[in-house]
Amino acid sequence: MTCLKTDKIVQKLVDSYGSWVQEEKENCPGHSAVMSSKLYPYDAIFSPIRVNRMTLKNRVVMAPMGNLNMCEENGRPNDKMLQYFFARAKGGTGLLTTGLIPISHGIDNTVTEPGKLSFFPRIDRSRTVFSGWRDLAQGVHAYGSRIFIQLTPGLGRVGPPQCVINEMKLPCSASLNPNFYIPELPCLPLTDLALHKIIKNGGQAASDAKTAGLDGVYLHGHEGYLLDQLTNPAFNRRKAGRYAYWQNFGLDLVREIRKRVGDAYPIMYRIDLSLALNETYKERMESVKSLKKFGNGRTIYDTLRYMENLVKAGVDMFDVDLGCYDNWWLPHPPAGMPAGCFLEISRIAKKYFKTREVRSNAGLEVPIVAVGKLGYPDLAEKAIRDGMCDLVMLGRPLLADPDWCKKAYAGEVDRIRPCIGCQEGCINEFVEGGHPQCAVNPRTGFEDVIPETLPKAENKKKIAVVGAGPSGMQFALTASARGHEVTLIEREKVLGGKVVPGSRPKIKFDFKNYLDYLIREVRLAEEKGGIILQTGVEADTQWLKEQNFDAIVYNIGTTSVVPRIPGVDQADWVQATDLLCEPEKLGDARRTVVIGGGVVGCETAYWLKYEKGCDVTVVEMLPYIMSGACTANRYHLIHYMEKAGVKLLNCAKVTGFTKDSVQIEKNISKGVPDPYNTWQPQLPENIANPLAKKIGPETEVQELPADLVVFAMGGRPDESLYLEGLRMHTAKELYNIGDSFSGGRVLEAARAAYRLARDI
Repeated sequence: MTCLKTDKIVQKLVDSYGSWVQEEKENCPGHSAVMSSKLYPYDAIFSPIRVNRMTLKNRVVMAPMGNLNMCEENGRPNDKMLQYFFARAKGGTGLLTTGLIPISHGIDNTVTEPGKLSFFPRIDRSRTVFSGWRDLAQGVHAYGSRIFIQLTPGLGRVGPPQCVINEMKLPCSASLNPNFYIPELPCLPLTDLALHKIIKNGGQAASDAKTAGLDGVYLHGHEGYLLDQLTNPAFNRRKAGRYAYWQNFGLDLVREIRKRVGDAYPIMYRIDLSLALNETYKERMESVKSLKKFGNGRTIYDTLRYMENLVKAGVDMFDVDLGCYDNWWLPHPPAGMPAGCFLEISRIAKKYFKTREVRSNAGLEVPIVAVGKLGYPDLAEKAIRDGMCDLVMLGRPLLADPDWCKKAYAGEVDRIRPCIGCQEGCINEFVEGGHPQCAVNPRTGFEDVIPETLPKAENKKKIAVVGAGPSGMQFALTASARGHEVTLIEREKVLGGKVVPGSRPKIKFDFKNYLDYLIREVRLAEEKGGIILQTGVEADTQWLKEQNFDAIVYNIGTTSVVPRIPGVDQADWVQATDLLCEPEKLGDARRTVVIGGGVVGCETAYWLKYEKGCDVTVVEMLPYIMSGACTANRYHLIHYMEKAGVKLLNCAKVTGFTKDSVQIEKNISKGVPDPYNTWQPQLPENIANPLAKKIGPETEVQELPADLVVFAMGGRPDESLYLEGLRMHTAKELYNIGDSFSGGRVLEAARAAYRLARDI
């Protein structure tokens, strides 16, 4: 296995993560992304496996999904965190892993809040936090599951830079590296003394975890966090001292942990086989200042040799992936990434260990855990059967459905609630200051306050639900399960609302799975008499009033925006959502201009380019393309749109239309952000960047040729029927939720619908 060969594999994989939608062969990764049960029973997934002297009951590992803000302010795990994990243990998961737990408070300035508070759970503080960990371990064990604590030496250069503003302290790193969020901000190299202290902290934390009853330690060594920074020459360019050699810090940390916990306590290590930065950015590695230093990263072969040394030091198990924060969509695969995207990576690691006859200190083969969009039971089963991995790691699929294992084991695959890959609840929510949640599972992150069992309706009501989008279907399913008589009314002949056009691009296969799931659940409830379904029906106010409903819930959605700009009547235009539903409206158009660079606009642009072969230009008024969207999803679409030649114009205002062109006024000042920048994130609105360039007033007029103009400018909440219902006193109780209340995402729609349906 030569270095050259493995690096070519990385290049091929990175390139394929944008163009797989153009493949029509049956072995295309996307074709595996269906919730089918052709390989049932899943004897490989549900076979036990031994790790050190511990046996896991099955091959499913819950990924570390950052438990930020799931603790008291002193770091003690709270009931929110406990119930969150108990739900996944009860659902049958073999091994659970916590989110990252820093062991560098007081050293890495980015992990501690002002006043020595913490949004991370802690195990290093004092005995005040131990009871939370003991309760967590005991509760998980009650269901026959195991749980590892994920320890991290820190965040380093990928830590939030608020410490500079709040406490006048700089972030740290392995060497003098730029901060990920604000590259102009330097991260100072840690001293060997500080690193030695972190290692000692790691040994103590592992010993405390063992005493607390936790089943193993899991080291966070990937994604460009501090452990990765110290063990990768891309980030570690130290010239002197023990930790100038990039392997030493990781090996010393493992040895210290092994010394403190003994030979029988499992140690797991998470690692990226390659940062894949050179393969991602190619010539930009020399031209972008914040990337220049990172070109000399570990090759796959370097990493495999390091992993072999880690095993000798005491590691029992690995999970492997690609990438880091600077190409964030790789370690956080969004909706558009193909299913099983890193199976080739786990296969490489497994083959290397087998060829080298690598054994753990317990004399066992070292299990390799595969990661990356494996929440489809047939795909997960095949990966293990084919020897591409020993276990599969599921993160977001277990947030979407904590009973994934139970349902897969029982063959009820069509009842598994699928993840949609939006990452708005599981990642973006805590980036914005919240805690882990899920767009399609309203209980995730609220298990401590929302009981699993729905309360039976004491006063059964006759309820009309107007609109069968995600909020309407979620409400109808929940309310009918409580015993209410629910009539679900949809003016279109199909169910789904805006999920229908949203599921049409091939990169939205997860969205299609979710739509199919909702429709199946509604049809099943209809068969059982819980829901009366009426499609192709326009629910006017007079008709609703005549039905004598006790309550009416409006989920009408939005009205698409058409700009009042000179010449719009001359242009050949279509709404993005209409075009996705009726692709024939594209006609012979090849030069397309998408007005609106939000999520819908960019997904439509991607579809037009990759699936329809159009020349595409996206026009956005704001400084950032896909402003506010989850970083991984933004990065993925922007990077591969640039690769395909899609022109992105930010800070651009449409001023007029002609029959075959769009006229814009484009800001051309030096302060305009690079629309193709995927190596630096858009900061949340509440975080000021004092070093940001100011956008000047300089503009120029441009004319864009267009055979077809596609509007993706969002929509206005359509509350007209609700307001008319209020005036007409259509029912005793009226509610307005979903997009007709406020245009939003599945996250807000499903959450509001579920909570209202529980209480009505």
